Amino acid sequence: MLLRARRFADRPRLTGLLLLVSALVIAGALAAGAGASTKASKPHSSKAKTTAPGPVPQGFVGVDVDGPVFASDTSIDFPAQLKTMVSDGVQSVRVAFNWAAAQPYETDADVPAGQEDEFTDVGGVPTSFQFTDMVVGDAARERVTVLPTVLYAPPWDAITNPNGVAYPHKYGPYGSYLTALIGRYGPHGSFWRENPSIPKMPIRSWQIWNEPNLAYYWKQPFASTYVAMLRVAHAAIKKADPGAKVILGALTNTAWKSLTQIYKVKGARNLFDIVSVNGFTKIPANVIEFMVFMRRSMARNGDAAKPLIATELSWPSAKGKTKANFDFITTQAGQATNLSKLLPLLGQDRLALRLDSFYWYTWMGQEDPNSGPFNYSGLLGFHNGNVTVKPALQAFKTGVLALEGCKRKGSVATRCIK
Repeated sequence: MLLRARRFADRPRLTGLLLLVSALVIAGALAAGAGASTKASKPHSSKAKTTAPGPVPQGFVGVDVDGPVFASDTSIDFPAQLKTMVSDGVQSVRVAFNWAAAQPYETDADVPAGQEDEFTDVGGVPTSFQFTDMVVGDAARERVTVLPTVLYAPPWDAITNPNGVAYPHKYGPYGSYLTALIGRYGPHGSFWRENPSIPKMPIRSWQIWNEPNLAYYWKQPFASTYVAMLRVAHAAIKKADPGAKVILGALTNTAWKSLTQIYKVKGARNLFDIVSVNGFTKIPANVIEFMVFMRRSMARNGDAAKPLIATELSWPSAKGKTKANFDFITTQAGQATNLSKLLPLLGQDRLALRLDSFYWYTWMGQEDPNSGPFNYSGLLGFHNGNVTVKPALQAFKTGVLALEGCKRKGSVATRCIK
């Protein structure tokens, strides 16, 4: 059974986000909000002339990878794509680790005849590491770090979601799957013992679900039940690898309000090490303002010291190709221009924002006519078996090599030619 990652792109978004963010910025809400940053730590205005604080740390630059790269009906060569990513400055990839695909059956007795060899018994649950072994191994060869987003409930532990993907009925099995993943890819993971020729790059950060503040991904209101699962996930991760980082499921739309809802749940602040956000706005400078809103929510709730990750940043080049009316949709040229404007801002403000890393959504999109706008988010496009290199790829490469202080990249992601 060929396992594939579910796309991050197959979910809806609210159209009011841009208007809300822009209105708040124009109205000066950032300056007036409670818990304002001090002058020393406040990110720059889009009009300010500031100097970037030196080359970004290793792992700062990432891309999401999904869609045609992992689809069973395409001929995309993932190792070849990784080599291209490395030459273009990518240091990390964010990938969905599909729990439903890895553990589709609850017991060995449920596995159909002829498929037994595809699964390993892990704590009594038949588990396939086929897809995740491929991702982790191929990325490690290129010294590219992997950020897994662990989501999608298997049928045997799922609550049907009429608005989108299923979420867990019981949270213990999700925690057990995280334990299995750390046992496979953590510092003492079996994958590294079984593959001594592959450079050891253990996974030390785990993202718990994606966009739980959207009905597509989680039942609403979401905070109490999501935190209940987060509590199980945190316990499982810290027991299996005390040094691992628990990353909050990425929040989107009015993400700062959703983060505040999480903080209102007793004990929630102690259940994650890093906050993540998927922030989409029409104007590149407002991406920074979006993250300022997140940091203010964190500061108001006594969490100012924690890092922030931007797990999805994008402008879909879907103008004229989709019926969706999001005002951050643009053309291929506009996508490249916005990206060129955004990257220096991320470098200039990363310390003030305590921005740990960012991920462009996405590396390659399935650009079928009249498909969802986020299918046009890729630096590369794929349609009818053909890969298109879009102007945004050169803009990305130029911008991130400048951030990394590299004239060009070497043979692996950790090597910088200055």
